[in-house]
Amino acid sequence: MSKGVAITGMGIISAIGNNVQENYDSLISGKAGISKISHIETIHADEIMVGEIKIPNTEFEEQLGLSKNSYSRSPILGIIAAKEALAQAGISDINDFKTGLISSTTVGGMDKSEQYFHEYFESNNNWQHINGLHAGDSTKKIADAIGLKESFMTTISTACSSAANAIMLGARMIKSGKLERVVVGGTDALSKFTINGFKTLMILSDTYNTPFDENRKGLNLGEAGAFLVLESESIIEREKREVLAYVKGFGNANDAFHQTASSDNGDGAVLAMEKALKVAGLKPDEIDYINAHGTATPNNDLSEGRALQRVFGKGKVPEFSSTKAYTGHTLAVAGGVEAIYSVLALQNNCIYPNLNFKTPMKEFDLLPQKEVKEKELNHVLSNSFGFGGNCSTLIISKEA
Repeated sequence: MSKGVAITGMGIISAIGNNVQENYDSLISGKAGISKISHIETIHADEIMVGEIKIPNTEFEEQLGLSKNSYSRSPILGIIAAKEALAQAGISDINDFKTGLISSTTVGGMDKSEQYFHEYFESNNNWQHINGLHAGDSTKKIADAIGLKESFMTTISTACSSAANAIMLGARMIKSGKLERVVVGGTDALSKFTINGFKTLMILSDTYNTPFDENRKGLNLGEAGAFLVLESESIIEREKREVLAYVKGFGNANDAFHQTASSDNGDGAVLAMEKALKVAGLKPDEIDYINAHGTATPNNDLSEGRALQRVFGKGKVPEFSSTKAYTGHTLAVAGGVEAIYSVLALQNNCIYPNLNFKTPMKEFDLLPQKEVKEKELNHVLSNSFGFGGNCSTLIISKEA
């Protein structure tokens, strides 16, 4: 059986909490973070709901000791999460072992670059925000904030599977001996660009999203920063590090079906789940809980539901739920957010409820978990599926 890669630290900020504990408290109490938009000026403010972090950038700048209006929101959220993850792992010197940073994002610094775009042609006063648009800018700023020097650093942007792919790459680099420690995850802030784009696709909901419900209307966009610390066996033994869980399996595939839609029968999702099970050395019936991608769009939930039945068998799909009804769809960060939620599920032997579910889908008899359930968990499977058909699955386990 495959040896897993140890997770020793976690950090997160989302619409349901400013740290790991607050997120967990919200998950088990059924406290969603979905609301009307408050800190973005958009013509769609009254038409949609989002998973918004209510703290303004000015407060974060003071908290992090940043000069006013120097960073866009994405790196700010990422820095908060990465620092919490390192603190939980007990790491005071990020450079004491060969360490990497693999961050993910879809919008980069878009929230600021769109704000100053028109000024660009007249002045260089806010050039840092125009230049900060690209995805790698947030990664560099996070690396600077945690003090990472002369090591491996890269950015992944594969839409909504990005953070899952960051975790996967980090685990592979440790298993191959390329790195001893990797900080993996991602960060994405809400912006008018994403709101307008998803509005154009006609997949945004004007109410609370309802994953796997027959009457689902679409997704709620969300924002978050989420990072995990992965460390090698040698570090664990030398530093006597507490292990939170293990990245046991991972798989990535592409269904090559459509740029913004999953294949009707979930071909890419099936391949990703099967690959993850193979890497983990597990059989489908050994999975105790599935944190589904569950975006609450008509296409995704149908595709993912059919994929689950193909992998696990009709009538044999383990308890599952989508946590996007809590946070909204946090785009590139979703895989990181839900990997952390998977670790918390394992630690506390609990399955989170699929909020807002009322009516079963007519296409199959799959019913998500509706209430918090206590259950002995050993292996949690977490799905993250992105535009362009990029499908990724992680398996998080209690034991290596």
